[in-house]
Amino acid sequence: MHQRSRKLLLATLLLGVQFPSSAQRVVHVVVALCDNANQGIVKVPAAIGNGQDAAHNLYWGAGYGVRTFFDRSADWIRQPCAGERAEHILERAVWKHRDSSVYIVADAYDGRFIRQATEDLLLFASGGGAMPIPLKDRTLKAGGAADLVTYVGHDGLMDFNLERTYTAQDRRRREVIILACASRNYFSEPLRKTGASPLLWTTHLMAPEAYTLHAALGQWVLRKPDSAVHEQAAQAYNKYQKCGINGARRLFATGW
Repeated sequence: MHQRSRKLLLATLLLGVQFPSSAQRVVHVVVALCDNANQGIVKVPAAIGNGQDAAHNLYWGAGYGVRTFFDRSADWIRQPCAGERAEHILERAVWKHRDSSVYIVADAYDGRFIRQATEDLLLFASGGGAMPIPLKDRTLKAGGAADLVTYVGHDGLMDFNLERTYTAQDRRRREVIILACASRNYFSEPLRKTGASPLLWTTHLMAPEAYTLHAALGQWVLRKPDSAVHEQAAQAYNKYQKCGINGARRLFATGW
């Protein structure tokens, strides 16, 4: 085959392959640890419902908790993380995507500080609270400097009202995932004021376990459309919850 023809063939084949961008992007995940004593939740077994015990908590160290699930994932590689963290953050974990320059910073908030976790979500969504996260070979821009801000845990706005409003601090395009019960119902008004866009949130009661976040981020890494993020989140939720795919699709929503 002529050299020019080979080049044309290669170019044609590559058009059908979608590679993630090499630009660094950061996801900041706020995890409000499940807490039987301090949150208005349906009680779970004591071993996984202690909001001061991150290692065994339902939303962090248990089998479907964020830290355990992503540590076991072949798609994400744990990164050593140094630096200080706030006292109410019991643990911090950082992962890099295997095939791209996407990083996850996940913070496990003491369950007693669910209000702080909720307020931080909205602060970060507004572009406030930017924070450097030092790694061995680079420093990540997290908090309000992240590209995607995520919340995992009980919907605290079912239990308390916000004491302040979080308004957009810049014009940067920021996206948000809120995996909590009926998050679209409770977060619509305060989130709109932040200027961020809801990539994925919920319409009814749900279990905010890590498989949903893992599936959604798998599509976000590839810059797939919001509809693909929604579909893969629903597929993952149905796989683990056995709730029926149509019900899972209705549970999640994208956009306003």
